[in-house]
Amino acid sequence: MGEDRRSFLKLAGLAALCVAGKGPLSRFDSAAEASTGEASKGIRRAMVVDLAKCLEEKDCKLCTEACHRAHNVPNVADPKHEVKWIWQEPFRDAFPDEGAPHVAEALTSRPALVFCNHCDNPPCARVCPTEATWKRPDGIVMMYWHRCIGCRYCMAACPYGSRSFNWEDPRPYVKQVNRDFPTRTKGVVEKCTFCDERLARGEAPACVAACKEKAMTFGNLNDPDSEVRRLLRSRFALRRKPALGTQPEVYYLV
Repeated sequence: MGEDRRSFLKLAGLAALCVAGKGPLSRFDSAAEASTGEASKGIRRAMVVDLAKCLEEKDCKLCTEACHRAHNVPNVADPKHEVKWIWQEPFRDAFPDEGAPHVAEALTSRPALVFCNHCDNPPCARVCPTEATWKRPDGIVMMYWHRCIGCRYCMAACPYGSRSFNWEDPRPYVKQVNRDFPTRTKGVVEKCTFCDERLARGEAPACVAACKEKAMTFGNLNDPDSEVRRLLRSRFALRRKPALGTQPEVYYLV
């Protein structure tokens, strides 16, 4: 068999694999892209967290529980394999470049609620070789989980630790599976999506809806009359590691 014929057969085989694989993958992609239908370029989704309100009820975990329940986040006991979408970190770990000499000790001595910052300039999206991570027109940083090859470049690029890797099959660690949201598999990275599936139904993110203290506000940053803009005009706000140029769109009122 000549070299030209071998080359032709190799190319033909690769093309056949691509055609065979396109069906299911394209269905996943179409479903994810459909969720951007209501996302206008005139909208920039953002979250505002009132740290004082968040700390009113000590050890409250309602937002975390609601998020993890809605998105089938596995409860893995081993901290090395822990998967989290929303969690708490000590204030000085969450804001290491913030000297905060004039911020009340009641805030700096307590943990801060953290999750994906849905950056305007997301380094995770830039380094992903398969475009499994991408940014919607409204700024939400999304994931195609079926495209993730587990290289963890996005985890290395994210300066906030906002991504978790499934070192083992996560499904056995989900007590009650929410069948309206996909479960993930071993070897896949996952993170907060600002509850894109709830936004598509006109609902607030699960964490916002679950917060009894109303410490979290979600809205359109580009609308000067929105509640998030009103809050940012009325109080001083911090962002995590703003000097890095990622332009995080989660704001913390202090």
